[in-house]
Amino acid sequence: MNFFLETLKVIVLLVYYLLESLVLLVVPGRKKNVSGEIILITGAGSGIGRLLAVKFASLGATVVLWDINQEGLNCTVRQVKEKGAGRVHSYVCDCSKRQDIYRVADQVKKEVGDVSILINNAGIVVGKRFLDSPDSLVEKTMEVNTIAHFWTYKAFLPAMIAANHGHLVSIASSAGLCGTSQIADYCASKFAAIGFAESIDIEMRNLRKTGVKTTIVCPYVINTGMFDGVKSKWPRLLPVLEPEYVAERIIRAVRQNQEVLFIPRIVYIFYFLRSFLPVKATILFLDYFGLSDLMNTFKGRPKKE
Repeated sequence: MNFFLETLKVIVLLVYYLLESLVLLVVPGRKKNVSGEIILITGAGSGIGRLLAVKFASLGATVVLWDINQEGLNCTVRQVKEKGAGRVHSYVCDCSKRQDIYRVADQVKKEVGDVSILINNAGIVVGKRFLDSPDSLVEKTMEVNTIAHFWTYKAFLPAMIAANHGHLVSIASSAGLCGTSQIADYCASKFAAIGFAESIDIEMRNLRKTGVKTTIVCPYVINTGMFDGVKSKWPRLLPVLEPEYVAERIIRAVRQNQEVLFIPRIVYIFYFLRSFLPVKATILFLDYFGLSDLMNTFKGRPKKE
């Protein structure tokens, strides 16, 4: 194909895709049925992971729960069963350890079956200035927030490719779109998680495995306790998010095969502006929204959690 024809093809498709996205904003596509799907959720012992487990189970899915906290898992299982959903399986798994992920993944495949929707939700945050962050916790942040995704994909993606059916969901963060103070390791881990998920999505497209979908979720601070103490400077513009709302938006995005989800919507605007604004202007916006010193009041979850 010569240069002119290929350029014309790109222009036509670009206009089509833009119009398609605008139409879907007004008239959302039909939600896919997740009944009968096997959905694995990491970090399911609390917060967003627990809410996703309860809500997906109520839609008829079989949910597989992973967490390092047995007590948290037990609580999630109880809540799932209280909603009348009986197909729930829980496993203690340390997502910072590759061999633990592979061991428990093999157990899941034998006892439950092939996972068709994988939700990498487990995450940790240290919340200290980089030079004050212990090396062990920096490593743990990268292992849980990023490297664990490599091993869960290696464990469950082959079956999705073989069936040309599946969904990979990465619960990243708006901190993976723009760096800020006192969460350098957290930002780095989320930037990496986004890049990894995007790359695997391209690989699936190149392999013509269009039945394997990807959703990348980038929320602002969620009121789950993980970022306890953090407050929004302008809560009407950039509110601390309620977990129920975030979980509902994630489930809707997965069921509509939405590739990228930023919450709240103002994050889309900031991300667009950052793509061409000078660095000083970006920092000006960070200061205006109170993001440059957001972590000054950070407390985090109590150690027992």
